[in-house]
Amino acid sequence: MTGLDPDNWDDLRSLGHRMVDDMIDRLATLRDGPVWRPMPPEIRTALHTDLPAAPTPPEALYDRFRDQIAPYATGNTHPGFMGWVHGGGTGVGMLAELLAGGLNANCGGRDHAPVEIERTVIGWAAEIMGFPADATGVLVTGSSMANMIAVITASRAVADGITLRQRGVGGRQLVGYAAATAHGCIARAFDLAGLGTDALRIIPVDSTHRMDIQALRAAVESDRQQGFEPFIVIGTAGTVDTGSIDDLGAIADIAAQEDIWFHVDGAFGALAMLSRTLRPHLRGLDRADSLAFDFHKWAQVPYDAGCILVREPGRQAAAFAQSLAYLSREDRGLAGNAPWFCDLGPDLSRGFRALKVWMTLGTYGTVRLGQMVDECCAVAAHLARRVDREPLLERLAPVGLNIVCFRVRVPDVELDWLNGELVKDLHESGIAAPSTTMVGGVKAIRAAIVNHRTVAADVDLMVDAVLRLAQERQGLGQRA
Repeated sequence: MTGLDPDNWDDLRSLGHRMVDDMIDRLATLRDGPVWRPMPPEIRTALHTDLPAAPTPPEALYDRFRDQIAPYATGNTHPGFMGWVHGGGTGVGMLAELLAGGLNANCGGRDHAPVEIERTVIGWAAEIMGFPADATGVLVTGSSMANMIAVITASRAVADGITLRQRGVGGRQLVGYAAATAHGCIARAFDLAGLGTDALRIIPVDSTHRMDIQALRAAVESDRQQGFEPFIVIGTAGTVDTGSIDDLGAIADIAAQEDIWFHVDGAFGALAMLSRTLRPHLRGLDRADSLAFDFHKWAQVPYDAGCILVREPGRQAAAFAQSLAYLSREDRGLAGNAPWFCDLGPDLSRGFRALKVWMTLGTYGTVRLGQMVDECCAVAAHLARRVDREPLLERLAPVGLNIVCFRVRVPDVELDWLNGELVKDLHESGIAAPSTTMVGGVKAIRAAIVNHRTVAADVDLMVDAVLRLAQERQGLGQRA
């Protein structure tokens, strides 16, 4: 044995083949099992073991994975999963993770091929989104981190950005703007960046759940009159509740007129740019100064694979680059190949996320992925029509992309309670897994069609189950 390598590589090879076969079989037979199942108390307890001091054969650990972990996963690979906004992943992406793990590359920087693959992927992302070819970017855990990088980059783009890095915001009264429908990670980004959540002005939305443009204009004007310093406005491409898209073109106009940074949170909706039919709904996205989105959502890349793009070269480096003796860049050798990705965000140690993005986009191509986006939206439209036909169901918001919000309406029952309980009943049935949200002050059953495996029959099964479960609860006469 050398270090931690096995004495017999054939034993590890055999285990690896078994793992790959089992996981491919799992993907191939997803429909045969439940979307999600509750974890029995004895399984939950069994997972909490003492810190191992002695070795355990990997075969035994894999048996535990197969029996105690895999059956109780989130379920977002299953076609009946419609909760939150989770991509379904692919077999190719799974294999890419295996390859990346084998290389164990640190993509913070230096001169090696994985860094070039990430540069290629960032270039592809810029092309998809209509950004300039020299736009910078970096792959991160997800849009929460990508949005925080954007807020920090924008705050450093003000006239004395170097001073801000050294001394903090100090007496500067920087303020930004986002709609009431913006994701909660935007306020968190203001918090973590040291700006404070009070510096984020929440702009009301109109009847279509999009940012009220006139309210935005008024807020910027009011802040300037009071001595505040507007530095960023954030539009959303695909709101988390209803999938609405802010008027990005109008927001871009205001940002240009007011000379403030225009950022777009496109966590899932930005990838509608892959679709020829949906791309016009995102008019103005290509004018953003920065864009956050996730490959692990509609592009079906395995978790995690978020992305931040910044239009103007040098802006990210101005916000994050460091000069340290132990990280010196050289003109040749392994320490060459500057700039490094660690100069574009907070992470120095970074995994090879780009490989699974590269293999997914390469395997399917943008045309097929665009068709998949259209298919998801077609399934959502089918669900909306089905909801509209059912007397006991009420749709609560327009369906702009792939999210359908609805509720059950029956007499003599507290509806928020009922719809919340129905979703939990549905989860435990294993038939489907939507989530809930609040729309117009009432609790909604929220179905987000993001998984490429979901078809019209799957949403019909969900609706059938919702109606059956509602009738069963009515029969019990609960919570009037």
